[in-house]
Amino acid sequence: MKKALAMLFLLVGCVKVPHGVSPVKDFKLDRYLGRWYEIARLDHSFERGLTRVSAEYSMRPDGGVKVVNSGFSEKENRGKEAVGRAYFVKDAETGFLKVSFFGPFYGSYVIIDLDRENYNYSLVCGPTRDYLWILSRTKTISDGVKARLLDKAKAAGFPTEKLIWVEQE
Repeated sequence: MKKALAMLFLLVGCVKVPHGVSPVKDFKLDRYLGRWYEIARLDHSFERGLTRVSAEYSMRPDGGVKVVNSGFSEKENRGKEAVGRAYFVKDAETGFLKVSFFGPFYGSYVIIDLDRENYNYSLVCGPTRDYLWILSRTKTISDGVKARLLDKAKAAGFPTEKLIWVEQE
C-alpha cells in the first residue's frame, strides 16, 4: 500500500516545469493544433524503439486538447497509438499544459521554444530534464533550426548528446 501511495504521489506531482526553464508566453493554441512530427527525443520507456512518431492535436468538446500519439515499432512490425487529453495548467496564453494518457494521472507538456511566425517547430520538455522533444510540422528541419534548438536545450541543462534522432521514413 505504501508503494502504491508513493507511486501516486510521484505521478500526480509530475505537473511542473523544470527549475530554470520557462514556458513560452503569448501562445496561440489554435495555431498549434494539427500534426507534428517528432524529430528528436530523449529516450523513455513509452516511446522506446518507435520510428515514424507523430502527434495530432485537436480540440475536445470540454475545451481541452485531444492528443493522438502514433509511431511504428520495427520490432513488433506494427503501428502503435496512444490517445490522451491535455489542459492548460496556468492560462491559455502560456505554453504549459498537463497531459494524461491514462486515468487521472498527468504529466507536464512544457513548450520552451516555438517558431513564433509560422508555428513550424517547437521544443518541448516534461517535468524534468529527462524529457525533451524537438517537433516539426515537416518530417525534417533545417540545420540552422536544429542548431538553434540544440543550443537552447543545452543552455537550459538538457543532455542533448543523448537525443535520439527519429526516423520518419
